[in-house]
Amino acid sequence: MIALLQRVSSASVSVDHQRIAQIEHGVLALVGVEKHDDAAKAARLVERILGYRIFSDDEGKMNLNVCDIDGEVLLVPQFTLAADTRKGMRPSFSSAADPETGSALFDTVVDIMARKTGRVQQGRFGADMSVQLVNEGPVTFWLQA
Repeated sequence: MIALLQRVSSASVSVDHQRIAQIEHGVLALVGVEKHDDAAKAARLVERILGYRIFSDDEGKMNLNVCDIDGEVLLVPQFTLAADTRKGMRPSFSSAADPETGSALFDTVVDIMARKTGRVQQGRFGADMSVQLVNEGPVTFWLQA
């Protein structure tokens, strides 16, 4: 599983011009699911998202995670993260999970995240979404589980 993790001061997701999710200070995580991913990888990805130290402490060092700062998490399904872009000028999605598996594992990530922190919002799997964010730093990391 893949997460593109971004430190944000705000982020939101809209579908059909309707805002369906919004957070303030915290993390926006775009989540991609690959063919051989499973529930154990989903759990590991949640651990990494919640535990990754990307917020500054009193000395200005990135030593705090989203839970340490009482931040929020916005999870957005992102099929294109699983693209193979090494060859040619068109991405290949042969390593991406099928839609049914991708949806189920994204839901697993959301469920685990909700149990660990009640401060989670989500995008809609398979929808054409508009994502808005204010990336602080900018700080962006590619995580894999």
